[in-house]
Parts: sequence; C-alpha cells; structure tokens
Amino acid sequence: MEISQQAGWCKKPASPMNTRAALEAVRNTAWTIVLLTSAAVMGASGISRVSANLGHSTVMTCPNRTNISMVTWKINPKTGHQCTLAYLIDKDSTGKNSCSDRINWRSRPDWDQALEIQQVGKADEGNYTCEVVNADGNFHYLYHLTVLVAPRMALYCDDHGNPVCEAETVKPAAEISWVPESNSTPRADSHGNGTVTVVSRFAARSTNGKNPTCIVSHATLNETRSINCSSRTLAQLPGGSAP
Repeated sequence: MEISQQAGWCKKPASPMNTRAALEAVRNTAWTIVLLTSAAVMGASGISRVSANLGHSTVMTCPNRTNISMVTWKINPKTGHQCTLAYLIDKDSTGKNSCSDRINWRSRPDWDQALEIQQVGKADEGNYTCEVVNADGNFHYLYHLTVLVAPRMALYCDDHGNPVCEAETVKPAAEISWVPESNSTPRADSHGNGTVTVVSRFAARSTNGKNPTCIVSHATLNETRSINCSSRTLAQLPGGSAP
C-alpha cells in the first residue's frame, strides 16, 4: 500500500529508524490526520440505543481493552457536522475537532475513556462511535442517542363541561388514560416542528361522584391530575397552560 509523501513517508521501504522518526513527526504536527483517519475494523459490536432527557447530562462508555494505543470518539449528529475526540496513549496527548465544549471526556482519558455530554440538546441526537486501537486491531462500539423531551401538559374543561387532557411533546408521544375509565379514544396530532399533541376528552356514563383523573405516561415522567368540571373549575398540569 502506498503512503502519501505529504505525510513525510517514502514509497519505498524505509529503515526502522527512519520510520519511527517519520511517525513521530506526523503525530506532533498533524493531529487532524489522527483525528480524521479510520483504519480497517477488526472487530465491532451492535448498536446500543441510549436516551437522555433534554437539558440533563449523559455518559457513554467505551468497553475496556488491554494494551490500547489510541481511543477515538466520532460523533455523527442527525443535524450539523461530525466532531471527533482522540487520545494517543503513548504520547499522553488529546485532540479535539469541531466538538462543542459540552462534549468531552468524562474524566482523564488515560484511565477513563467515557464520553460525557452536558446539557443535552435535541441537536445531540445521532450516532456515537468509540474506536479502540490495540495490537489486535481496531474495535468499534456504536451508540444511538435519542433525546427525550418532557411533555407540556394541560387539563381543562371544554365548553360542554367535559374534562379534556392534553400532552404535547416530541416523539415518543405521551399516553393518556383516565380514572374512571373513559369511553373515548385519544387523538394524536403531529405538527410540522416534530412535536405530537395527544388529546383525550373524558367520556363515561358515571363517575360515582368522583372527579375524573387524567393519567399522563411518558418516558420522562408519569403525572396524574384530577378536575371537577361540574363547576367549571380549571386545573393545570405542571409545565402547561390551559387555553
């Protein structure tokens, strides 16, 4: 295989001393080459799906392997540009390319190669790959990150005195149920901005004198609230406002 002369290599075989010197020159003057170059994959695992709540921190680990020479994190968000973190063990040197300050090593990469994202945003959704290099080859560990957003919710009485429960969020959509059980089917409306609003209007033959209770279930929370529409009393769930 030919190696570019621009990187300081000769096309013909070189002596071990010259090869070592050239390698040191590349490492010291061209970190971007280390960051952006991918070698052949000798081993790989399946994709691990992880989720994080909007505004919180999340950590992705890189499984341990012995005699590591280099660790690289490659981030490919759904939107925006790829960013890369790399750590070269024998030089005790780190490199960072196009990554936000929120994305960094969790601790010292010489003993902890985990990646931490602080104040997770929707733009952080995407694929994260940890590449470990040792004498046996290159090993890739893949993650797919989904960012969860807590629903914005409201519980109110409509013009006919019927309790109505709403939950607006990005996917996955929230689920709504009632106590006592309602005869109506929730309706889900998708919007152009990627959000989904689930609307459920309470309908039951009898409440046995009890106020209807709306139960909102979502990956980020579970909330229950009751309302008495016989007197048109207005009740709200946290984070939402009634119309």
